[in-house]
Parts: sequence; C-alpha cells; structure tokens
Amino acid sequence: MSDPNQIQRLRRVVQQFTKDPLPADSEESLFESGLLDSFALPDLISALEQEFSIKIPDRDLNPRKFDSIARMEEYLKQHAG
Repeated sequence: MSDPNQIQRLRRVVQQFTKDPLPADSEESLFESGLLDSFALPDLISALEQEFSIKIPDRDLNPRKFDSIARMEEYLKQHAG
C-alpha cells in the first residue's frame, strides 16, 4: 500500500526540478513530457538520496527507473529502509 506522506515528499522533491506542475497521473513520463531531462537526473538523484536517506548506486542512474512518480515510488519501496 502506498504511503501518502512518502508520495507527498517525493512529489515535493521532484517539483524542485521542474518549472511546470507535476502531472496528476503518477504513471506519466516526466522525461517524455519534458518536465525532466537527463541533465536534471543527477541532481534529482542527489535530492532523493538526501530526502529519503538512501544511497542510489551508479548502476541505477538510468532515466527509465526514475521516469515517473510511480516508478520512483516503486524504487523507494524496494530500496528505502
């Protein structure tokens, strides 16, 4: 089950890197929609690591893993303590 507080924190972190509001649909691609680009990915990863006290290994620095709020949420579920 999703943690509403975690999703809110996640959306707040991602919003720092976009000029436009995040889509209501958590499955929508943030890269295809132009909200994020590959240049923002390292900074986004750093912010996620800081906010959620996790270390994201270099092998996971793949835009597909962080393509949408839903994918980020799933990643956090699997890797956050």
